[in-house]
Amino acid sequence: MKKIIILFLVLTSAVNCFAEDPVEGFWLSIDESTNKTTAGWQIYEEGGKLYGKILSLASEPRGLIADKCKETYKGFPVAGKVNTMPIAGTPWIFGLTKGKNGEWSGGNIVNPEDGKMYNCKIIFRPADGKKFQSDTLEMRGEIGLGIGRSQYWKKTDAATAANLWPD
Repeated sequence: MKKIIILFLVLTSAVNCFAEDPVEGFWLSIDESTNKTTAGWQIYEEGGKLYGKILSLASEPRGLIADKCKETYKGFPVAGKVNTMPIAGTPWIFGLTKGKNGEWSGGNIVNPEDGKMYNCKIIFRPADGKKFQSDTLEMRGEIGLGIGRSQYWKKTDAATAANLWPD
């Protein structure tokens, strides 16, 4: 009986070690002033860092290029001229590391609409039936000293995140 309990504890620990972080997955970005969906995102971990790429845009055509961006940004994870890259499929969130309480920070987000880069912090907010009716991702962009703004993104599935195109 003792061996069975130990085996159960080891297996439970192993599953928890390899479980996906709740920030990973597919999300809909929501404009905080209009409450409308703007884009479908995939948030993923690679090499101990967190990244996020746009899969589709709710009000822009496919193939839109990030021509308002600079040619390069410090730490940008893709080689080449950023201002010639497509908005969909490019990792605009990059370099975040996991901190305490499931908070990811220390990386950046580039807004491909205007080319501005911000410090980025992401916090998973589980549904609690009160403030958060569903699983929510707090996506915070800051210019420094805690000055910035948060958007609250909604959990979705891969098909929805990839198919917001207006066509």
